[in-house]
Amino acid sequence: MALYELTLILRNDLSTTQVETFIEGLEGKLGELGGSVEKKEFWGLRPLAYRIKKNRKGHYVFLGLNTPADALKEIERQMSLDEDMLRFLTLRVDALPEGQTPMMSRRDERPARGGRQGGQPQAGGRFESGRGRRPQGHSQSHASEENDEAQDSEGDNND
Repeated sequence: MALYELTLILRNDLSTTQVETFIEGLEGKLGELGGSVEKKEFWGLRPLAYRIKKNRKGHYVFLGLNTPADALKEIERQMSLDEDMLRFLTLRVDALPEGQTPMMSRRDERPARGGRQGGQPQAGGRFESGRGRRPQGHSQSHASEENDEAQDSEGDNND
């Protein structure tokens, strides 16, 4: 038996329980054919680079398989007939990755973002220059004082 990495993209209108049920069914079929799933990761709902079958997003799933080649061909045939499957890619590898795949570790290492998830955007962000706003009320009263002084000086010149 050989080791394979299988990456799946499923339709975005499926719920997470439907995705898990799909993967469990795939594991069952693989077990009947003499293979096994050694590693399983759900990468979540992610945007696609381009539309696939009118979908802009898809549920990404990574599977590490230990299976014979003929069993893998049958699994790929069944996946290509399934309407919930958008794309899949199978790679033969010498060893399955230990721990998390780079996609999962990248998500964990990312710093927390502000905005809607909580926290305030920092000054000097994407749409802010970092300069503070003028104090309210102060600028108007100061401007009116300057206008009054200017009118007084004009009145002195007219006499």
